[in-house]
Amino acid sequence: MNLTIDNTKVTVEQGATILEAARSAGIYIPALCSHPNLPPSRQVKPFEAVYRGKEEVKNDNSSSEYEGCQLCLVKIEGKDDLPTACTTEVGEGMVVQTNTPEIQQKRRGNLNTILAEHPNVCLACDRKEDCDPFRGGIRKASIITGCEFCPNNFKCELQEVSAYIGVDESLPPYEYKGTPSLKSDSFFERNYNLCIACTRCVRACQEVRVNNTVGYVFQDGNATIGSKAPSLEESGCQFCGACVDVCPTGALTEWNNKWDGVADTRVLSTCPYCGVGCQLELLVKKDRIIGVSPKGDGTVNQGQACVKGRFGIAEFVHHTDRLTVPLIRKNGNFEEASWDEALDLVAEKMGTYNANEMAVITSAKCTNEENYVIQKFARAVLGTNNLDHCARL
Repeated sequence: MNLTIDNTKVTVEQGATILEAARSAGIYIPALCSHPNLPPSRQVKPFEAVYRGKEEVKNDNSSSEYEGCQLCLVKIEGKDDLPTACTTEVGEGMVVQTNTPEIQQKRRGNLNTILAEHPNVCLACDRKEDCDPFRGGIRKASIITGCEFCPNNFKCELQEVSAYIGVDESLPPYEYKGTPSLKSDSFFERNYNLCIACTRCVRACQEVRVNNTVGYVFQDGNATIGSKAPSLEESGCQFCGACVDVCPTGALTEWNNKWDGVADTRVLSTCPYCGVGCQLELLVKKDRIIGVSPKGDGTVNQGQACVKGRFGIAEFVHHTDRLTVPLIRKNGNFEEASWDEALDLVAEKMGTYNANEMAVITSAKCTNEENYVIQKFARAVLGTNNLDHCARL
């Protein structure tokens, strides 16, 4: 399909949305309820029953229509309305505009509605461009009201969207929700005071991971985001981190790097925990891994990871008990040695055996490529077919 977006010729597959077409061409359209790793769903299933205090709240089993953030509005030539780019499929010869005064004005009104449910002082602050760390007195507050106390500062999509659309001091007053921060979960904190109900986490859990741990819950006639039980463990969470990866605010924050800020670099790597070959980006700051982000366009994992790959790498790499140099037993004690010394010793010892006296065991924790190399080494170098694999963990 061929179309024009902001005077740029774009070609996409039939069935793609305008938002997907714009992203493929590098054209920015603000969208807080959409994410490249999520399907363009407009229905969110509530739980049949959810835990609230000491009682269970029963819900009907129907799906809830979700209108979304309404920020990806666009103008299509020949049409009077402003449809959402995330739900409108492209058409042959379509001409689209994404940034006109009419669109921006409508977006600004919709954004104000969102910001009424989120601390917004940091977005309208007239000194945010030249702020320095020594003005961080807001950290003394018991609740998050500004940027310096928010763990997602400089990583918050709400900041990016607000800068693009534009906000001013006429923002609606924010009323603190007073929702207790849920700190009992193993790998990340849930602070629903910062939640804008974009439902990204719900769709990631229900539609991508098909786990149904988080969803809409109803209390006092209002729909909010929550889990089936007080803790995620009780709700059957697998802690894949998909919800954290798509959250546009600081509502879901990883414990391990809560206050580490933005990474200096991103290093593409392969997950070391099994042979699937998931592609991960290691977030590095001051020569230390502070976090992991699944590669969004990785052909193997497509922006997803398991709990080990998502949360288990930084702790493992920098663990104080990890061996970082070879050890050779000398006089009954292990002593540090160079790699050359260790490899020479192994080669010397193995040279004292014939091929039939040796066997090689590989591991499911290695990549497929590593297992291929070791079996080739066993057959071509050692001359043995005594080769086995643990097959499982």
